[in-house]
Amino acid sequence: MIEPSQRRWNNHWVHFLAFGLGSGAAPKAPGTFGTLAAIPFFLLLAQLPLWAYIAVLVISFVFGIYLCDQASKDMGVHDHGGIVWDEFVGFWIAMTALPFHWAWILAGFVLFRLFDILKPWPISWLDKRVHGGFGIMIDDVIAGLFALLVLQAVHLAWF
Repeated sequence: MIEPSQRRWNNHWVHFLAFGLGSGAAPKAPGTFGTLAAIPFFLLLAQLPLWAYIAVLVISFVFGIYLCDQASKDMGVHDHGGIVWDEFVGFWIAMTALPFHWAWILAGFVLFRLFDILKPWPISWLDKRVHGGFGIMIDDVIAGLFALLVLQAVHLAWF
């Protein structure tokens, strides 16, 4: 068995998934690379009926709590920058029920990253006070919800 202190993103399945299949290992902007890596999976998920898409989101969120918590504990760092499963789920939330078009994907990417980086209230409050896997996941879930609200408002207003 590999000791937790020796584990890296590529030598344990939990870390491999938590690091977004390796996208979180980018030396700069791992959250951005993690969100980019979530796009091909979104392209597959977007083919699902809305109820199935939402079911995958819920399962991914719950599973993500475990992944992020375990990877964080094993690495000895709360919310290590390379843990990007939360970016996957946050982006997928942002893209819920939007038209399947590159412009919406780009807008969703930009808005999600903006909310995730700027962390407006209550995201910043949650980020500082909620720990463990749930804490790692919840700020990106809220950032995804904020992006979703903006995107849906634009969609309703102009289309």
